[in-house]
Amino acid sequence: MIKKPAHYEEMNDPQARPRYMGIPTFFRCPATQDLNDADIGMVGVPYDGAVTNRNGTRHGPRAVRDLSSLMRRINAATGIQPFEAARVRDLGDCWIEFPFSVDKAHAEIAAFYKTVVAAGVMPLSVGGDHSVSLPILRAVAEKRPVGMIHIDAHCDTGDDYLGSRFHHGTPFSRAVEEGLLDPKRVIQIGIRGTTNDPDMWGFSLRSGMRVLGMDEFHDKGWRYAAEEARRVVGDGPVYLSYDIDSLDPAQAPGTGTPEAGGIQAIEAIRMLRSLRGLNFVGGDLVEVSPPYDVGDITALNGATILFEILCLLAETVQARKAR
Repeated sequence: MIKKPAHYEEMNDPQARPRYMGIPTFFRCPATQDLNDADIGMVGVPYDGAVTNRNGTRHGPRAVRDLSSLMRRINAATGIQPFEAARVRDLGDCWIEFPFSVDKAHAEIAAFYKTVVAAGVMPLSVGGDHSVSLPILRAVAEKRPVGMIHIDAHCDTGDDYLGSRFHHGTPFSRAVEEGLLDPKRVIQIGIRGTTNDPDMWGFSLRSGMRVLGMDEFHDKGWRYAAEEARRVVGDGPVYLSYDIDSLDPAQAPGTGTPEAGGIQAIEAIRMLRSLRGLNFVGGDLVEVSPPYDVGDITALNGATILFEILCLLAETVQARKAR
């Protein structure tokens, strides 16, 4: 260490230093490539080769990393101290050698995550477009199907679009077909917006997913949504996928497919805090597109939501260690 604190001993910990200092990592955690040094691996997936509308989410991980520097060490509402509960490390980016081929890019992502999961590290990822959830699930759910809490404006269970079945509107229909998701243990929260096809999200309903649309969310509230999520996923392994476009565009303008009338940030945060104690196996935050952001509000809300997800995963890790 070139500079050592002369007056404030606590500043030996980079996370205790002023939040504008240092090289940005996720939550100012140590950066490492050593999987033996991690319980939870934070990973950026800078890929947006499968978008159907506005791009730019390849820049999402860097923006969220930067704004995550604003997060402190303790969740004031729940008391969770994720960096005490688990070894949280920034594993860097899952960078892509073949970004112009969706199939090859997804294969690279899956191979990266299989290495991470095989080392016993729980992944928490930042995309990137939502298509990256599919190859992540190919690693996380390789040995058995998992349930999922999916918070989004869209079900992402579509099919072919302009010649591709693997765009960011289809990851979860493909995941069910590949036996990665148990659809009867999947809930999709915040769904809304217009469509060109009256059966746009029919796959979700026919396969047995619980679709909790935005009207129902608005009428019954975040507590009800959290209770429904707990009921649907039960005690089995569960993955959490959070699309930032679930938030109202006033609070998340920097995203590729915004839909008016969305979830408020405080509702999202409180809903996530109500999911404590579930058997999480990983999570992701996707679709932050900095080129469309205003005053970093989307990246900030993304980093805040990411911290809440981290708290959930850290408690899961802590509970498993205690067994």
